[in-house]
Amino acid sequence: MSLQHNVMSALKAAMKAKDQTALTALRAVKSAILLAQTESGAKAELTEEQEVKILQKQVKQRRDSAAIYLEQGREDLAAPELAEADVIAQFLPEALSDEEIEKVVVMTIDSIGAEGMKDMGKVMGIVSKELAGQADGKTISNIVRQKLS
Repeated sequence: MSLQHNVMSALKAAMKAKDQTALTALRAVKSAILLAQTESGAKAELTEEQEVKILQKQVKQRRDSAAIYLEQGREDLAAPELAEADVIAQFLPEALSDEEIEKVVVMTIDSIGAEGMKDMGKVMGIVSKELAGQADGKTISNIVRQKLS
């Protein structure tokens, strides 16, 4: 079943349960999906990769907002953002641990023979494509930087 169908069924369940946090988060996801579909052409189905990117972006926006609110001492505003991020994150594929990401990075570095920071772009490109949806770019970048320096 596609992401859009999963979101719609979760949206219906949230409406029945009167869960405002889930409703807000799921409506935002639905809106982002519809917007992406209209951008790419009428009646165009999104690929699974595009759907995952949309979800990652939605989660990242909410976590970034929550971080800003926490910096300013506004826990009352940060809590709903984090709750919405958790609701959206349940539709993402299972995230890999740092150790698993590190194994992929080391294998990639060995396979292409990367030496030093000058090869960071090559390694990042390959690893990011391989781990799409399973790890965020910042984590991958930190691990690649650590291994290449």
